[in-house]
Formats: sequence, C-alpha cells, structure tokens
Amino acid sequence: MVLWEIFAIAGLVSLILEMILPSMFFLNLALAGFLTAIIAIFLNNWIYLTLIFVVLSIISILFLRPILLQHKENKEQETGMKAKYIGKIVKVIEPVTKYTGAITIYDERWEARTENDETIPTGSEVKIVKYESLVLIVEKI
Repeated sequence: MVLWEIFAIAGLVSLILEMILPSMFFLNLALAGFLTAIIAIFLNNWIYLTLIFVVLSIISILFLRPILLQHKENKEQETGMKAKYIGKIVKVIEPVTKYTGAITIYDERWEARTENDETIPTGSEVKIVKYESLVLIVEKI
C-alpha cells in the first residue's frame, strides 16, 4: 500500500469517528491525515510523514479546535420548552398555589404552580421560571 493511501485512510477513519462521536477532536486528526496524504504524494519517507502528521495534528488541535468549538456553541440555539416558555411573562387564569392553578401563554392553557406557599390571584402577571414535566413553575412579578 502506498503511503498517501495510508494517511488518507487514517483521515477517513478519523472523519467517520467524528461523525459517530462528535467532539471536534477527530476532525482535527482527519484534517491532519488528509493534508499528510497530499504531502505523501511528493515525499516518500514514512518517518517524515509520521512526524508531519503528528505536528499537523497538534497544531490543528491547539489552534483549530477552539475555533470550531466556539463556532459550534454559537450555532446551538435553545429549543423546546426553555426557549419558548422560560422567562416569559404570562397571565394567571386560575389562582396559582403550590398545588393548583393555571396560566395562559400563546393561547394555550397550562397547569402552573408556585415554589412557595403564596397564592397568586386570577388576572395577575407572573414569570415562568422553570418547568417540571407539563407543569410550569411561576413566580409573582
């Protein structure tokens, strides 16, 4: 087997591992493997190629991985209950206590509770602070 094929296979295996275990680590090794495979077309010494692979891997992990992780964090958006409901100000439609009550948000009726022993009367505005299953926990504004 030719040296460039070995490094191309190493890059491909690293890319597959990145798809299975998305950690932005194996992507760096894949990049180093593919770049070393290109260099192996012109250089035919496996010791130098292995050193090049190691150096490219370390450089990629030190400099590229933090950029990739930051980009990944910026792309992740809050979805589901947290983005749609938590922190919203809503109206109480049935008095809310520690054990009973209801609110309305987006023209939907939701069961609501308080974390303490206070009673929030109908018509009051409350803030949703968290959720437990299908019950929203609210606090008086």
